[in-house]
Amino acid sequence: MHKPIVLLILLLLSGCALKQYPQSTSVSDAEAQSYDCTALNLEIAKTLSVKQQIDKTGEFDALTVMGFVGDFGIGNGIAKANANSKATARLTQLQALQSVRCARNVTR
Repeated sequence: MHKPIVLLILLLLSGCALKQYPQSTSVSDAEAQSYDCTALNLEIAKTLSVKQQIDKTGEFDALTVMGFVGDFGIGNGIAKANANSKATARLTQLQALQSVRCARNVTR
């Protein structure tokens, strides 16, 4: 009698244990072609904001505890690492574009 209830509770806990981190995409060819210095600065600021959101989402809270119960927190750690990796890659791409496109604006 209690076995189905316990299984249901475990299933619910493991289903909602993973935190939802913001995801960044790579800079597309269309973005790279259309961004000017102003747009690049804005996109860099947005990406830095995403990185801050990732750090804030990764802070200790009830979902951290539930994630530990579900899979010892491994899922949350992997999700955070993937989100950080994608955000860092996008930031690197944007900064490389900025150094090429906006180099003449810096020397003035």
